[in-house]
Amino acid sequence: MKRLERMLSLAGLTANEGVLIHKPSNIFYLSGYTGEGLLAAGEGFQAIITDFRYTEQAEKQAPGFQVLMVEKGVTHAALAAGLFEAHGVKAVRYEDDKVTVRAFEGLKRDIPGVEFLPLGGAPEKARRIKEQGELDLIEEACDISCRALDAVLPRIQPGMTEKQLQILLDYTLYEMGADSLAFDTIIASGVNGSLPHAIPSDKKIELGDMITMDFGAKKGGYCADMTRTVALGNPSAEMKKIYETVLRAQETCEGMLAPGKCCRDIDAAARRIIDEAGYAGRFGHGLGHSVGIDIHEDPRLSTACEDLLEEGHTVTVEPGIYVPGLGGVRIENTCAITASGGRTLVHAQKELLIL
Repeated sequence: MKRLERMLSLAGLTANEGVLIHKPSNIFYLSGYTGEGLLAAGEGFQAIITDFRYTEQAEKQAPGFQVLMVEKGVTHAALAAGLFEAHGVKAVRYEDDKVTVRAFEGLKRDIPGVEFLPLGGAPEKARRIKEQGELDLIEEACDISCRALDAVLPRIQPGMTEKQLQILLDYTLYEMGADSLAFDTIIASGVNGSLPHAIPSDKKIELGDMITMDFGAKKGGYCADMTRTVALGNPSAEMKKIYETVLRAQETCEGMLAPGKCCRDIDAAARRIIDEAGYAGRFGHGLGHSVGIDIHEDPRLSTACEDLLEEGHTVTVEPGIYVPGLGGVRIENTCAITASGGRTLVHAQKELLIL
């Protein structure tokens, strides 16, 4: 309940206002419930609104919440309307970045007589600072991911396809204890390495290829995110130079992590290193992002983010260089911001590994 109270405080809710939460990640954060439905809350009430399939689950996962079950002809929003009316709610804050135009029309129809206001990302603001239990789960997910990589590397052979490597890595993540995958695993070998979010293909991995593997386990509802690029046999001199440049950028920026540091400044440091090495314009994405229940959260290490890092943030540091027709390299760690600086949660080798 402390999370819900903190979120309501961040939203600046008054006595006659309520909130409706649609995003599954926010419902999980605020209540512990992982099924389908809505969360409705305000001063003196908090409820999960769902259907018969999930009521028992909701009662077990969210013991501090009233559980309301929809029936034929009665919508989730209509049940929320009854709650709001009973508690004198005159205005409802909702996730305007989630609710579709059609769904919003349904809300206005089923919850009449109230003013609808945007929630303003209050749940996501509350989620920025990770509690120790959350950090422990992220670190466990990272440990599972590292152990899975260690188990897979000796099995990579010439002639294996990117899809085959993806399947092997995904299976091994589950074998090592993942509850699920944090996101779709990226495998990019050889020339496909120039695609930052390459989809694993039927391309066969060949001697001399660099292989980028971007993946992560999910444990207890929390994500890991890591990337390693390895070589199958000796890569070209150019690819070795690219690797050393990316490694220098990654280690430099990881070393800059600390409370009070500006996200944009850390991103800029990576770009300077990459640009000065002769690869200007070949690092086209942000340096990193926060990780938690969702794989991409705020704050972000990017050219546009002026937020200051705080103790309890988790951020990835993932510079890359991508050269069409040649290939690419990305190296990524998930890191926690502590009072004394940054602490990596990923302990896999970062120096170039030649299989």
